[in-house]
Amino acid sequence: MALYQLKIVYDGTDFLGFQKQGKGRTVQAEIETALQEMGWNGKSIQSAGRTDTGVHASGQVISFEFETGMAKESLQKALNALLPADVAIEDIQFAPEDFHPRFAAKARKYVYRLYCRERRNPLLDRFSWHVWPKVDLTLLKEGAKLLIGEHDYRAFGRPPREESGSIRRILAAAWKRNEADFRFEVTGTAFLYHMVRRMVFLQVQVAQGRITMKNLQSAIDGDLGIKPGIAPARGLELYEIVY
Repeated sequence: MALYQLKIVYDGTDFLGFQKQGKGRTVQAEIETALQEMGWNGKSIQSAGRTDTGVHASGQVISFEFETGMAKESLQKALNALLPADVAIEDIQFAPEDFHPRFAAKARKYVYRLYCRERRNPLLDRFSWHVWPKVDLTLLKEGAKLLIGEHDYRAFGRPPREESGSIRRILAAAWKRNEADFRFEVTGTAFLYHMVRRMVFLQVQVAQGRITMKNLQSAIDGDLGIKPGIAPARGLELYEIVY
């Protein structure tokens, strides 16, 4: 029996998220179906975390035991041959017997992409949020700096379990720009549901002059009077799990 650690990539457009559900297409179900075709009889794969409907990943991490102890290169090749076109195994390693992708993680990094043009571009819409009127990059960068540190993010989402509370620690947050394309990178020890997408939405609101930087700060301080909307799922990508 061998324990494998895999990094997987998926286009989340046509999935109801990562986690297996009673019905509907999910990334977990596709991977488990491929494994079962190879003779795997485990109950469930383990993952570093769930992603919501329409969210993408280039750095999701999973693990599972496989009785055959197959060479990792052979297992990667076999799985990629069985998986659908929108899921792929990027990397595979043998893991220590006590490894769990979620509990062993020290941090998670997400990327959110948007493009700012007067007219939308269908070739970009699958992986980016179309935003107009234009945004002020200087204000985006100022807003990102406010996010860094430990704050009560209850205005940005809900915890997976009530007992875990809404205080979260953001290690890094920054915006980058390439002409009309903008990229938000954020790393934290953990996140609330929808937290990154609400972060992006409020920062964009500031950068369009719809709300003030003080409003953003109030939300970061836990003010529930500031009601963040939510940026579309298609711009979000789980980029890296840090161990």
